Amino acid sequence: QLQASGGGLVQAGGSLRLSCAASGSTLGSSYFGWYRQAPGKQRELVARISSGGTTNYADSVEGRSTISRDNAKNTMSLQMNGLKPEDTAVYYCNMRRIIAPTFNYWGQGTLVTVSS
Repeated sequence: QLQASGGGLVQAGGSLRLSCAASGSTLGSSYFGWYRQAPGKQRELVARISSGGTTNYADSVEGRSTISRDNAKNTMSLQMNGLKPEDTAVYYCNMRRIIAPTFNYWGQGTLVTVSS
């Protein structure tokens, strides 16, 4: 089970730190990541981090965001800086394992609203 937190209302140019806590160990996961879904749009990958620490970012947040994970604490964070109104969305944390036995868990979502 994943619990996301840290969303809120922020002005353009501001920063937010999203956090995700897993109720169990994250050591078996392949990827720990953040997705977002804006109204009327499909859910899209924002950033992800592999079990080995390799990170991937969407072009839209590259250079403005940093994803990190703490396997000892079973947590993941996404630091977002220079927020833009187009970053407004519900953000979901995700944990998945792509090697059998596979799994794909989603958090409940946290709303980020960026005002212009």
